[in-house]
Amino acid sequence: MKINPIKRVTVTEQVMEQMASWITSNALKPGDKLPNERLLAEQFGVNRGRVRESLRALALIGLITIKPGEGSFVSEREASIPAETILWMYHNEISNLDEIYAARKLIESEVYLEAAQHITEEDLTKLEQIIGTLKELSKGKYEIEFQQLLDEFDLHLGFCSTNNIYRKLMQTIVHLRHDSMVKILNIPGAKKNSIEWRTKLIKAMKEHDLDKVRQAIESNFINAKKLYDQLN
Repeated sequence: MKINPIKRVTVTEQVMEQMASWITSNALKPGDKLPNERLLAEQFGVNRGRVRESLRALALIGLITIKPGEGSFVSEREASIPAETILWMYHNEISNLDEIYAARKLIESEVYLEAAQHITEEDLTKLEQIIGTLKELSKGKYEIEFQQLLDEFDLHLGFCSTNNIYRKLMQTIVHLRHDSMVKILNIPGAKKNSIEWRTKLIKAMKEHDLDKVRQAIESNFINAKKLYDQLN
């Protein structure tokens, strides 16, 4: 790794760009540990505060993972987009329920359809297990755990789509819908709807029937719209 002394005014940006280039050029590979802040500061010829800002910025865009007490590591290629990044990008839109609903319908529908064409028996078994746990959680006050499992279900379908862009879009939607989902799950019947439509979706996927997959998706968003309307 070649390190050039930083001389320009935008010190933090220059440090960040050089470190990012190590990753994008594969000089550093997924899982590799970056030098510590003190060493980086010495080699760049800047103070540690500038290095720390650069590392945080790289973590925000998902290029590295900062582990307290251990150091900074290059993220895996399939690492999730940090929630903070998504919330920062869309901070003005998070409270607009109509826009969130429209984005969900557009993106989730396409991801589900794509996943249906690539899903394996192993994936279906995993998703059925999640549905089974959701049914158990729906009997008590486990809203947080219930929502986490819904997220896990949908994120796994993003993975099943085999399309990396779809996978990242699903990650984005999961973070954007978080606050509205918390409210929706407190509406009577919402949990039941979440379970029933996902059960229909998995059944259609097991039958390799794309028409039934589309019908399950459409019925879900018809019911979801009614729930969103109750929040407006």
